[in-house]
Amino acid sequence: MLLAVATTAAISTSRAADWQPAALLGLLFVLAAGSELLAFEIKGLRLSGSFLSIVLAAALLGPAPAVALALGCTLVDALASPRSFDRLLINLATAATFPLVCGLGIHAVSGDFVAGDEDALWFAAVVLIAFLATNTLNFLMVATASHFAYGTPVGLMLRSFVTALPSEFATGLLTASVAFTYGYLGMASVGLAAVVLFVFLYILRTSVQADDRGEQLAKRTRELASLQMGLLSTVLQTLSMRDAMTARHSAAVARYAREVAAMMGLDERDQDLIHTAGLLHDIGKFILPDSVLFANRKLTQDEWELVKLHPEQGARLVERIEGYGPVAEIVLHHHERFEGGGYPTGIAGERIPLGSRIISVADTYDVMTSRDSYRRPVSREAALAELRRVAGTQLDPAVVEVFERMILEGRVAFSHTDGADFESELAFEKRVADYARPRLVAA
Repeated sequence: MLLAVATTAAISTSRAADWQPAALLGLLFVLAAGSELLAFEIKGLRLSGSFLSIVLAAALLGPAPAVALALGCTLVDALASPRSFDRLLINLATAATFPLVCGLGIHAVSGDFVAGDEDALWFAAVVLIAFLATNTLNFLMVATASHFAYGTPVGLMLRSFVTALPSEFATGLLTASVAFTYGYLGMASVGLAAVVLFVFLYILRTSVQADDRGEQLAKRTRELASLQMGLLSTVLQTLSMRDAMTARHSAAVARYAREVAAMMGLDERDQDLIHTAGLLHDIGKFILPDSVLFANRKLTQDEWELVKLHPEQGARLVERIEGYGPVAEIVLHHHERFEGGGYPTGIAGERIPLGSRIISVADTYDVMTSRDSYRRPVSREAALAELRRVAGTQLDPAVVEVFERMILEGRVAFSHTDGADFESELAFEKRVADYARPRLVAA
C-alpha cells in the first residue's frame, strides 16, 4: 500500500524538467549502484553510500528522479543479494517514500535549484538538514518493519544507528557541499565526491570490522570519524575554490611547509599537521566575491580589509572539525608578522605557532614565484632575496634560513602548470591508509 501511494505521488509530481540533465541522473545512478557494491549490514542496519546520490537527485533534479533512483538501487541490491519477497517489498516501500519526502521538502523550502544562485549557501544548508532528516526517517521505517516482521530488537538497531551517526553526518556535509559547488563546477563536483565516498565507505567498513572483533570500537570510530572529517574538509577545499590557481597555490605551500618542518627536525605527526594546515590555509577565501578573488589590479583599501578576514574565517571553519584545533590555530596565524603588527591578532615572535611561521614563509615565496591575481612572477633568486630582506620583520629568520637552503639544494619543486603535481600532493587515499594502518595493526 505504502509503495503504491509513494510511487503514485512521485509520478503525479513529476515534470519533464526534473529529468534534465540526463547525464547528471546517469552519473548519480552509477555512483549509487557502485556504492551498493560496498554496502554492508551491522546488526540489521544496512549501510551504503547510495543515500548521497539519492538526496542529490532530490535536491538537484526533483522528487520523481530521486524515487526512481532509489527504486533502481533497491532492485540492483536485490539482484546482487537475493532476499525474500516480503523483505523486498519493505525495501521498495522505504525506497519510494523517503526520497519523495526529501525532494518535496527541499523544493518546498528552497524552490528549484538554479546554478550560480546567490542563495547557494542557504540551499546547501537545506540539503544537509534534509539529508539528516530523511536518513532518520529511513532508519525509523526500516527498524519498525524489521521489528514487527522479523522480531529484530529495536535497541540493537538503534545502537548501530548511533554508531554510524558521525559517518552519516560527514556524508551529509559532503552531500551539501556538492550541492553548493555544483553550480560552479557542474558534474566534476559529483565525480570527485564519488572518490571521497568510496574511501569513506572503506573507513566505515573498517570500523565495523573492529566492532565485530570487540576491540575498542567507540574510541577508534571517533578517530576514524575525525580523520574522515579532515579528509572531507580538504577535498571540499578543492570543490569550493572557484579557480585552480588558488587550490594549486595551497598544495604548493603544503609541500614546501612539510619539507621545511622535516628539515627543522619536527616529527612525522607535526609534519602532517603543518602539511594539512598548508592545504587549508586559504580556505577562508570562500568569503571573497569574484571581483576581489579574480582582480587583475591592485586592491582597494576596502577590498584589502575583506581579504584580511580570510585567516579568521578559515580557522573558524576548520576548528569545527573534531581534533583539528591545532590546524585551525596554524591557519588563524599564518599572516602574523614576526615583529608584530600582522593580522588578525598582531602577536609576534615565538608566540606565533611554528607551523604558522613556516607556512608564512612558504606562502610568501610561492606568491612571488607563481602568477597570482595582480602580481607578475619573479625569479627564484629575487624571491629568496626578498625573503632575506624581510627576515626578522615580517618572517621568522630561522625559518627563512632553512627554507632558502631547501630551495637552493633542490629538495622540493612544485609545478603550477602540472596537474599531476597537484593531485599527488592531495593523495587522499594514501594519507587515509597511512593514518589508519598503525591503529589497525596495534589492535
